[in-house]
Amino acid sequence: MNFLSPLIATAGRIRGWLEIAASLLDVAVRLHVANVFFKSGLTKIEDWDKTLFLFEEHYRVPLLSPELAAALGTFGELVFPPLLALGLAARFSAASLFIINITAVVAYWHVIGDNPAALMSHVFWGTLLLVTLLHGPGKLAVDHWIWRRLERSVAAN
Repeated sequence: MNFLSPLIATAGRIRGWLEIAASLLDVAVRLHVANVFFKSGLTKIEDWDKTLFLFEEHYRVPLLSPELAAALGTFGELVFPPLLALGLAARFSAASLFIINITAVVAYWHVIGDNPAALMSHVFWGTLLLVTLLHGPGKLAVDHWIWRRLERSVAAN
């Protein structure tokens, strides 16, 4: 058993460093995706007439009027990225942005379908959003701290 003790201690230290790295990666993923979507939302409110024109003439959002699609898309791109960046309601925000991302691909498929780089960008963002949705926002997130506090509160009662 004496032989295994240093190996177990070393493995424990490596595991600790990997957990720190994982927490930092979770933050990096959230910040990257939040940045992409938030900048898109800012572009939309910069010139609302142009945004409406694009939704009326170029984007083909199914089931929604161009005005409603523009308003909902812009709202989602401005509200959910800050929440995702903070890790507050992170899974809900990731799911919402995932839906916006899929809707963008469907609505602009006539252009994105012929542009592998643009399509791969959406696949990449969607994959990163799925990581947060399925794995959670990580330890460096407001959600993590809220859940820890709630669990302690329940355990104390």
